Amino acid sequence: MLAFIPLTLLGCQCVWARKSEPSLSEAGPGLFRGSDRYDFAIEVPPSGSECFWHFAHQSGSFYLTYLVQWVTGMANDHRLFVTITSPDGSLMASKHDAIGQINFQTEVTGFYQMCLGNHNKKFGGVRVFLNFGVLYEGFEEVNRELEEEEKVLNTTLASIKESTGRLQVQIFHMWRHYNFARMRKGKDHYLLLSNLNYVSWWSAAQSVAILLSGYFQVFFLKRLFFTDSTRPRC
Repeated sequence: MLAFIPLTLLGCQCVWARKSEPSLSEAGPGLFRGSDRYDFAIEVPPSGSECFWHFAHQSGSFYLTYLVQWVTGMANDHRLFVTITSPDGSLMASKHDAIGQINFQTEVTGFYQMCLGNHNKKFGGVRVFLNFGVLYEGFEEVNRELEEEEKVLNTTLASIKESTGRLQVQIFHMWRHYNFARMRKGKDHYLLLSNLNYVSWWSAAQSVAILLSGYFQVFFLKRLFFTDSTRPRC
């Protein structure tokens, strides 16, 4: 987590003086406008938290989807406390649930902080599936303005590109819904594995108990009919 601190400081030095998008002439290799997203799973330790920083420009659509797949240790509460903080320190959104979807429009350019808190479970960790990123639905317009200034593309090609951009946005949202369904499927898979282990252990324990009870019954029945040959009979 210490590797994120220099990255955050570097991002703050780049955008501390501006609250809006840089112009096209000012945009350097470190400032870009496009959609980027991440999709991975992470384990949060007991009574701990994990934080991530994600860079976003102004007027972007920031989204975060998370799902607690399973818990470890002595814990049965799947809820997780999730917060998102803007670069200026204000709280953008928070959620305390096992499954959550957060969406909002970015108003400040910089690094947005996402924290996953597992403070309510002192003896159990959680495995969380994350899917977050930023979608800029207007980046096609910026490219089209640049192309119009250069007078390269005609009206037909511009309309085709606009339709293609809308189709890409719709496909992306379909991918998000599919990814959320995949996360729920993963949670059900781990639940089935947990139930299978529970049934297997209890079945083995009951089998051992049945064998021991049968053995002790036979043992005590034999003791009832035991005769001492050294003692005289009547």
